[in-house]
Amino acid sequence: MAESNFFEVWGKESPETVKAFFDFAGTIQNKGGLDAKTFQLVYMGIQASRGAVDSVAAHAALAKKAGATREEVRGTILVTLMAVGINGVADCLAAAMESYDKAAD
Repeated sequence: MAESNFFEVWGKESPETVKAFFDFAGTIQNKGGLDAKTFQLVYMGIQASRGAVDSVAAHAALAKKAGATREEVRGTILVTLMAVGINGVADCLAAAMESYDKAAD
């Protein structure tokens, strides 16, 4: 059985709530007072604190597209490590760096 993508399943099962969620998230991202790069770095750090490896990888690529340097992405993970400890964050550094390196400029 292939692993299901949460967002694909959610979209199929409840498209109205997916739309509402992404409308809400988009409003925060666009009207929350942070530029795109800072938003991506902050969000990536929060997700790293939760150990959300796939989200960290996705947002590392988005951070790069928003103008973040590799050092800023790495620094975001390391600051998160300082704040919350190694559990959860440990798996995020490699994922963030790999995703950043693969992302188009």
